[in-house]
Amino acid sequence: KVDYDVCSNYGNWLYSAGIGNDPRDSRKFNMIKQGLDYDGNGDYVRLWVPELRGIKGADIHTPWALNSAALSQAGVTLSETYPQPVVTAPEWSRHISQRPQGRSHHPRGSRGPAHRPVRRRGIDFYFSRRKDV
Repeated sequence: KVDYDVCSNYGNWLYSAGIGNDPRDSRKFNMIKQGLDYDGNGDYVRLWVPELRGIKGADIHTPWALNSAALSQAGVTLSETYPQPVVTAPEWSRHISQRPQGRSHHPRGSRGPAHRPVRRRGIDFYFSRRKDV
């Protein structure tokens, strides 16, 4: 069953695009983190993106980060059978190496080692006159 609520879905798409209504400064939607939190093994992605079915586990969330041998074994050729990413956000990198290792990952479980706060520039940085934001 596919759930559809016009207002909720449009709001979520805007938020995912980085232009939604969020009171927190420099807030961005991190697709890699969300994929790992809510689809740690990649089953949902495999269901809807058949081109990536051969990729095992959480690697499915970042196929462009796999080496050529792993891609070849999965039957994936970037730019041919599956597109390269249009952009790769810097904040994704810290989640690429934090894939679940043979366990069920729960979104409210351990978040792993603490990270230093990173100064991020949201979409407002690019559209404001002040560049010291």
